[in-house]
Amino acid sequence: MKGLMMHRPLKIADIITFAADSHSSGEIVSVRTEGDIHRTTYKETAGRIAQLAHALQGLGVGEGDRIATLAWNGYRHFELYYAISGIGAVCHTINPRLSAEQMIYIVNHARDGLLFTDVTFVPMLEKLRPHLPEELRIVIMADRGHMPETTLEGTLCYEDLLEGQPGQMDWPDFPEDQAAGLCYTSGTTGNPKGTLYSHRSTVLHALSMCISIPKALHEGTRILPVVPLFHVNAWGLPYGAPLSGASLIFPGCALDGKSLFDLMDQEKVYSAWGVPTVWLGLMNEIKERGRLPEGFGDVVVGGSAAPRSLIEAFEKRGVNVCHAWGMTEMSPIGTQCNLPPDMDDFPLEERIDRKQSQGRRVFGVDVKIVDDAGMRLPHDGRTPGHLYVRGNAVTAGYYEDREASYQAFDEEGWFCTGDIAAIDPDGFLLVTDRSKDLIKSGGEWISSLDLENIVMSHPGVASCAVIAVPDPKWDERPLLIVQPRGDAQPQKEELLALLAERVAKWQLPDDVVFVDSLPLTATGKVSKLTLRKQFAKERA
Repeated sequence: MKGLMMHRPLKIADIITFAADSHSSGEIVSVRTEGDIHRTTYKETAGRIAQLAHALQGLGVGEGDRIATLAWNGYRHFELYYAISGIGAVCHTINPRLSAEQMIYIVNHARDGLLFTDVTFVPMLEKLRPHLPEELRIVIMADRGHMPETTLEGTLCYEDLLEGQPGQMDWPDFPEDQAAGLCYTSGTTGNPKGTLYSHRSTVLHALSMCISIPKALHEGTRILPVVPLFHVNAWGLPYGAPLSGASLIFPGCALDGKSLFDLMDQEKVYSAWGVPTVWLGLMNEIKERGRLPEGFGDVVVGGSAAPRSLIEAFEKRGVNVCHAWGMTEMSPIGTQCNLPPDMDDFPLEERIDRKQSQGRRVFGVDVKIVDDAGMRLPHDGRTPGHLYVRGNAVTAGYYEDREASYQAFDEEGWFCTGDIAAIDPDGFLLVTDRSKDLIKSGGEWISSLDLENIVMSHPGVASCAVIAVPDPKWDERPLLIVQPRGDAQPQKEELLALLAERVAKWQLPDDVVFVDSLPLTATGKVSKLTLRKQFAKERA
């Protein structure tokens, strides 16, 4: 028997119309590429989104068409998120930190018809243009007075497109499984793979965020997404924030510690979201100034594992740390580590122990761990296994990539994350490593993450990585690569002694190498693939 209830398709446009009605004074504050700060509200933004949607239709954009963006975090990029998907087209965000080869691949693979770009990236596009689809049209996200001189032919001006368009839109109806967004992985192995989000998956993910991370996502809070809009939909914040009534403070392209501190202090940001490398820079600025930015009380850390020393530094200053985990293929949030109220009275050290984990699953995400044979493992907090997920916001396959899709799922239809993890009886997930980053020495596994977390507690270490290098006797051995903090370079013996206090002798790295900087992936993580290639060749 079916229930007698109306069925309305879940649509992304309904989020912004809801925000305009119910959270009309919620703000979007943007540091612009023009050099100033732009302020608007959700109500005003809804009108501009309608204008942009009419302009897109006037350019011939139809349902299913892929429209690319190459832009920083700002109000115009936010408008594109809603206008493109609102008319049934697909918003394809491009990471400008990808290599030229990868960018060329994904624009051609997605068959983008339009590309919206910030002025910053015009020189990049001038170099790439001969390799992009001939019919691709480019829109520069500026007003007429800030349009740059360019060799790109036929470029359109963003603000000119909006001028004269109606500020109201009767958003079209279509099935809720209509494609809405396209985001490619950074392609550390092979070509980048596309995850194609639907209206249903995006709305459900946003609702799940608001339920699972209420400390940040509620009416009146001010959130700084340092995580880029070009990286997995800024972890869903462009949808979760207006849905909950939280204001968005967009930082533009200046993501150094000083710039972030100044913006957060000026705008009284409560919650800031981003990867550990960003927060290490902000923490250095906090220590130098001897205070927190005004109003700052919450930080969400994802993208890669947060060092214990970083979590401890924030928590001791009264800033709640929410360690989160997810993937492009998961929209992306899968777990969050805000602690339940019954842990409020735990000693600080125990709370930090818990916050080093990736936390508990959010609503709509199921998790399991299995052994090499695919048999389920107990959730006892001690037994690690291969981590699989499923859910309404988890991909069912890669965009036009049958081979990659076939390899990514088990016989039950669960998605293989590539992580090794344990789950405790309270549902806390602890990712111990990426399966490709584990070190197998003499038949025994060594976790690179465990070693890195210990080394990061040393005050003279700015960043580090542990990788496997070939060994004729043990097959693989760990190598520790360290980026010192300023001139305070620690000694090799100091770091090995620090590790020896916490791990077995056979797990200790065979050597320590000091470098000026560590290579980063397009999403701001340390590129262990680059390091493995470099040091495997050197050690050979």
